[in-house]
Amino acid sequence: MTTEAVKTEKFSVIETGGKQYMVSAGDVIDVELLGEHEEGAKIEFDKVLMTDSKIGTPYVDGAKVTATFRETKKGKKISIIRYKAKSNRDRKIGHRQKYSRIEITAA
Repeated sequence: MTTEAVKTEKFSVIETGGKQYMVSAGDVIDVELLGEHEEGAKIEFDKVLMTDSKIGTPYVDGAKVTATFRETKKGKKISIIRYKAKSNRDRKIGHRQKYSRIEITAA
């Protein structure tokens, strides 16, 4: 039996845009659109659900995750097709979600 060193990295679980993300320092993630920010702007997330040492009820008191705003990106385009048989009714629409790309500076 071999013993390997367990990698312990500081991480946090944050909530933004109705979704939860597990992040650590240096991660670059795409989240729901955060509004108008300039490139390089600092953003703080105070809805921290969990850190590497604490579990919140529902949030960890005093914990914050800071990030830097990178850019606004567009996601993959999806086509929505509606069709009704025998009534000469069809409709095709598309949707392309916008995301904010952020880089986590401190978790």
